[in-house]
Amino acid sequence: MPELTEDETFRNEDWYGEELVERHFVRCTFLDVDLTEAVSRGAVFDGCTFGNVRFNSSRHTDSAFTRCTFQRCNLFEAEFTGCKLVGSTFAQCDLRPLTVTGGDWSFVGLPGADLRGVRVIDARMREADLTAANLTGATVTGVDLSGAQLHRSRLSGADLRGSDLSALDPTAVERAGAIVDATQAMAIAQALGFEIR
Repeated sequence: MPELTEDETFRNEDWYGEELVERHFVRCTFLDVDLTEAVSRGAVFDGCTFGNVRFNSSRHTDSAFTRCTFQRCNLFEAEFTGCKLVGSTFAQCDLRPLTVTGGDWSFVGLPGADLRGVRVIDARMREADLTAANLTGATVTGVDLSGAQLHRSRLSGADLRGSDLSALDPTAVERAGAIVDATQAMAIAQALGFEIR
């Protein structure tokens, strides 16, 4: 059985390099906690709040951060592999450079986030809020962005190949130099009213 912790507050704690294996946290609050180079595997954080937490160079595999709030957190060089972040929100966080491989980030709130140069590969981001997010030069390949809010997002120079761009209004984003594949190019052209023959 995973170790369960509920409704606790952790403040000013040093969890540098900590290994969180199959730990289960419910409605916990983490304030000014140092998780630099921490590793989580099969851990669950459900409905937790992270305030000014340092996730620098942390590695997370098959872990869940569902319905969590991240406020003023630093995720410099953090990696999430096969993780579930459904319904979590990020505000005033340093998210660069972040690497996401696989997993489910549906309904995640990242409005206005600075995501320049981040790498998101083969993940699900259905109905994610990326309103006015800056994805300049980002790699967002093989990502399910169906229903995502992309209004006023900056996609200049981003690699978007293989991603579901059905929710994209090409007239409502910055897109110079964004890379798409032939199938996406046809869908975008049709969205703009072109007939392809």
